[in-house]
Amino acid sequence: MIKRILTVCIVFVLSAYLVVAVTAFNRKPDDRICKGVELVVKDKVNYGFITEKGIIQLLKKKQVYPEGKATGTINVRALEDVLSHHPFVREAECYLTSGGKVGIEIYQRIPLLHVFSSNGDNYYVDDEGKIMASPGQSIHVPIATGFIDRKYAQTELYSLGKFLQTDPFWNAQVEQINVTPKQELEIVPRVGDHILFLGKGGDYQEKFSKLQTFYKEALNRVGWNKYSRISVEFNNQIICTKK
Repeated sequence: MIKRILTVCIVFVLSAYLVVAVTAFNRKPDDRICKGVELVVKDKVNYGFITEKGIIQLLKKKQVYPEGKATGTINVRALEDVLSHHPFVREAECYLTSGGKVGIEIYQRIPLLHVFSSNGDNYYVDDEGKIMASPGQSIHVPIATGFIDRKYAQTELYSLGKFLQTDPFWNAQVEQINVTPKQELEIVPRVGDHILFLGKGGDYQEKFSKLQTFYKEALNRVGWNKYSRISVEFNNQIICTKK
């Protein structure tokens, strides 16, 4: 008798388990509640412009933060559209994960230069030559000032910025780029009380190579503050103006 009761109990428990399991298995994903977001920022090791806290704040501000909502009501395309307006987001992909969260993968935009034009413009140029709105935070990149329109910024200054990005020495040394009314380039270095005059744009590899050689062979010997202006405007010569 006891054995029969025990068998019936086991069968009852197994049946109840199967009912619950089948119900859970067949439950529509649309009925699940979103548990939050999982953010993956590509190239985060080299650049930390985008944080999970900042992304969550943006989504909440735009009233599209998905946590607590039924997954069936979440429009991932709308989330991507909101994120695309973030100044540092180059590309965003959103999707629902198997764990009941919204996955967000972001590729960052990398600023090369910060432009303060004489016409009042204030923006960044990124590593694809595109204009970035100023994000309201300080970014450690060279500053470009003077007579700069957006076309010049996206062509000539972009080329100069790309060169600086690939050269560790000059990337660290160049603090400011000034564009004269004749669209000639003046460089304000971080070290040394002088101006580096490049003349018209172009030939950056050759011009900066000459300057670096001059730094090593001349300035290291006579002092970094001996000259007020060092010009590599012309080929095969460096013209220096003493203080």
